[in-house]
Amino acid sequence: MTKTSVELSPQVRARVAGALYLVANILAPFTLLYLPSRFIVRGDAAATAANIIASPSLFRFGIVGNLFTFIANIFPALALYQLLKIVNRNITSLMLILFLVGVPIAVLNELTQLAVLQLLSGGDYLNVYNRDQLHAAAYLSLRLHDQGLLLAHIFFGLWLLPMGYLVFKSRFIPRIVGVPLVVAGLGYVVQSFAAFLGCHVNIILFTGLGELVFLLWLLIKGVNEEQWRKRALESP
Repeated sequence: MTKTSVELSPQVRARVAGALYLVANILAPFTLLYLPSRFIVRGDAAATAANIIASPSLFRFGIVGNLFTFIANIFPALALYQLLKIVNRNITSLMLILFLVGVPIAVLNELTQLAVLQLLSGGDYLNVYNRDQLHAAAYLSLRLHDQGLLLAHIFFGLWLLPMGYLVFKSRFIPRIVGVPLVVAGLGYVVQSFAAFLGCHVNIILFTGLGELVFLLWLLIKGVNEEQWRKRALESP
């Protein structure tokens, strides 16, 4: 009986989703925003390589932190599916699929950073290349990593669009909470395609705000249980 009660409790679903969302993204500001600025000197391959060679463990931590973020976010995505599927099961499935498409892109993209470590490892097999060539190749790998993240962000943005719609239509979470999610989703997509077209649009902090508002609402306020149960009864 206790197990069934917990499984059906909308507040438990909301708080679990919020907590998982928080834990999954706890390292993201450090590994995705701070560390690149710590290592990469724009336009200077030699200085960038020197920064990485000086702190290889920190660079490795960034890779592991990114992998943790991408993989761990699968769990809040599944929790949000359980919370929102009573609004519209098809749109909630689309939301989940869009997110899950982005995960393998982001995970495999970390190979470019692992390649940087290999290029700067000083191994004997690299003696056929001079130092400047290795530094240039490492810097190219870092640039490719940025491009790979933009590819993943297309799907990480697209999944926020149906999520924002579901929140807006839910009636058990205020509509105003869904609007920043849609704006954030559009922001990720616009930023990625703008970069591919050669335009630099840095709105990552603005886009992250929409997710932060939603996360905090789930943790602090949860959902309107009465309205959630009404929607559950209406759900086919």
